[in-house]
Amino acid sequence: PSYTGDWGDYISFAERLQQRADGDGVDLLLIDTGDRIEGNGLYDASDPKGKYTYEIVKEQHIDVICTGNHELYKKSSSENEYLHTVPNSHGNYLASNLDILDPKSGERVPLAPRFKKFTTKNQGIRIIAFGFLFDFTGNANNTVVEAVEKTVQQKWFLEAIHDRDVDLFLVAGHILLDSPEYNAIFKAIREVQWDTPIQFFGGHTHIRDYIKYDSKAYGLESGRYMETIGFMSITGLSTGGSKPKPESSDAEAMLAAPKFSRRYIDNNLYSFHHHTSLNSTTFSTEHGRNISAMIASARKDLKLDHRFGCAPQDLWTNRAPFPHENSIFTWLQTEVLPDMISDPARKDVPSLIFINTGGIRFDIFKGPFTIDTTYTVSPFTNGFRYLKDVPSAKAKKLSTILNQEVPQLIDIPSDLVARMPVSKKTQMSTFDREQQDTFLPHPDQVRLASLDEHENLTPGYITHDFLGADGDDTVHSPIKFYKVPNVFETRLSFSNASSTTSGLNDVDEPEKVDLVYLDFIERYILLALKFLGTDYEIEDTAPYMKQKILTEVISEWVEGNWPC
Repeated sequence: PSYTGDWGDYISFAERLQQRADGDGVDLLLIDTGDRIEGNGLYDASDPKGKYTYEIVKEQHIDVICTGNHELYKKSSSENEYLHTVPNSHGNYLASNLDILDPKSGERVPLAPRFKKFTTKNQGIRIIAFGFLFDFTGNANNTVVEAVEKTVQQKWFLEAIHDRDVDLFLVAGHILLDSPEYNAIFKAIREVQWDTPIQFFGGHTHIRDYIKYDSKAYGLESGRYMETIGFMSITGLSTGGSKPKPESSDAEAMLAAPKFSRRYIDNNLYSFHHHTSLNSTTFSTEHGRNISAMIASARKDLKLDHRFGCAPQDLWTNRAPFPHENSIFTWLQTEVLPDMISDPARKDVPSLIFINTGGIRFDIFKGPFTIDTTYTVSPFTNGFRYLKDVPSAKAKKLSTILNQEVPQLIDIPSDLVARMPVSKKTQMSTFDREQQDTFLPHPDQVRLASLDEHENLTPGYITHDFLGADGDDTVHSPIKFYKVPNVFETRLSFSNASSTTSGLNDVDEPEKVDLVYLDFIERYILLALKFLGTDYEIEDTAPYMKQKILTEVISEWVEGNWPC
């Protein structure tokens, strides 16, 4: 119930807040920092993908919007951004460091404008806005992501930040707030505009977070999966270049640093009613109701409530340790994969199967397991590939390397980490050693109290950020999160051995095994094998199970094993 607002509710909320802002003579801006695709049936179940969501998303007026990495994994999805979302955004989509090959001409062009300058309608605040993506390397070959440190040296960027007629720099980005990319942008702006306020909006790490760069520059990140509406308030900005005269009684206050504050609002109607001082009868706008109806109609067309089966219990991505009977990864390892992964051409050949935990995006809740559930849990189109006859002595060491149990052996690039929000090296490296048995969405988001102490509260986020613990709009009981590995392995056709055995025992070790894996992690498999002294290349790999994808494997297993 904490995160049940739909896009129509969000539209109503924004429109009600805009009405209040206009009445109060202040300005409201809506910011979107990317990753709008993948992870629900409304997008993933349609053919083509996004058939309904592009029409739904465009109904919200967004003032600054940028790209996430998920929009760029496939050629088709990046072209959809270029052909649909960009024009639907009416000049508000910004791509400061992202180019695309135009689908018609083949020419390399900016996906969207590099920046924009605009003036707010009520207070006349002059804003220069940018839209960045982190230094992403996992994009399809029809897009080019320019490194941020190179982008800030380009002529157009330097000219933009030298503009003196500006009251606020706004940087929207699918970027970690405390990152080399944002530090480079901050430094570049500060070198020429030492006191102009800067507001950063972050993404990619899927956390609630807030950071201070200096007294006039802050950053906000608003969680994951539209669970959170991040609210950033800035008061005391100069407006339209107006500066108080020295003799003015307000001069001292106006010349001081503006005040920044944040609030993490749970995405549900209770929160929306509270902040608009409205109720279930008066809150929704006609526009918002129409979009909610549009969503319901699309869900019906896609049959998203069709049941494959019914889950007998909750299974968690990171609310249970691994291995554990309540872990979704243990369920996959011990039940689903042993039953479902088999290629007739390699039947009875001892095999090791590697799955990256980032391929599983969400939990399974007890009850109906529907088409929508399938895409919420596993939205990606990755199939299986394999290397045959890999020496067991090499294969048994892969988990250690890929899970970075010896971190210096191999560096896992950020695009793998992007799909694994519960096992990020960048976050784990900041943990205190005493906390290593518990993984949380952010090092400072520590939940220590037991649920028994909060019997009247619903479970949810308890955030500790730069300003402290007062950012969450709703008080929740804490949830304990656990570290899970980057990958887990399942063993098939080993004599006298369990599918959950970690590594291989010398006694039972066959001389060679088939190495099966999701194609998304192929380059990391090959990189790890090279480190182990092998010379496998991509040409040595082959499709496994006729390219059946993990999403289908899961839904088919549920249909055959979880009756309602």
